[in-house]
Amino acid sequence: MAEPREFSLEEVMPEEALEASSDEPVALVSDIHANVDALRVVLDDIESRGVKRILCLGDIIGYGPNPCECLDLVMERCEWALMGNHDFACLYEPTAFNASAEAAAFWTRRQFELEPDVKKRRRRWEFLGGLAVRRFFNGALCVHASPRRPINEYIFPDDVITSPSKMAQIFDRIETRCYCGHTHVTGVFTDEPDFYPPADLDNRYQFSKGEKCIINPGSVGQPRDRDPRASYAILYADYAEFVRLEYDIQAVIDKIDQVPDLNEFLGQRLLEGR
Repeated sequence: MAEPREFSLEEVMPEEALEASSDEPVALVSDIHANVDALRVVLDDIESRGVKRILCLGDIIGYGPNPCECLDLVMERCEWALMGNHDFACLYEPTAFNASAEAAAFWTRRQFELEPDVKKRRRRWEFLGGLAVRRFFNGALCVHASPRRPINEYIFPDDVITSPSKMAQIFDRIETRCYCGHTHVTGVFTDEPDFYPPADLDNRYQFSKGEKCIINPGSVGQPRDRDPRASYAILYADYAEFVRLEYDIQAVIDKIDQVPDLNEFLGQRLLEGR
């Protein structure tokens, strides 16, 4: 048997650089993490606002108890989705994951493999395998993590103070705006550099001509900004609106507790948004 080898992103990840434009509002979701309870609340809210287009910035799966249901909903409701590091881990190998995240990745993979419907199983794997690393929307770069390393580089709020050179290099790769997730922390980075949480913006960020900014819609299924509510954003022609929603967290915790391969911490952290 041949020895397993590591694959580079260039070998395995499809790129997508086609421009998609829109003057109508577009919902931006990210980091669902197999939390179908939160996802359904978010999708219902999006529909109630009359927003018809939804883009997903990746990490559809991983950590949570309902990976198949979440993937099916994203396939059905989202115009497109990007490859997140947990989506990549399910397809290939979990790299640099902690023990809980690694166990969750292997458990998630088994859930897809155990699907008895061959067509449904194949459709899910083909969808995951076809996720792009980056796309463009209305002139903005869309990635899961960062413009430099689109699947697995974190852009933390503290980086504007502790790593100004990192922020400068990241902004050098952006023409106007960038939409990304990965940190599960909602907010806006500017090239001053600075970071503005939604509370500082009254949950709305006004776009300015010629600006450079990075917008993180936060996490649908596992927020880490000490606010346990599901988070997403709506993009309008001249501003972005941040939305937080209550959902039944205890129901998710109960489901996680019923899966031996999912660490109970993955449920408990949802209560505190961390």
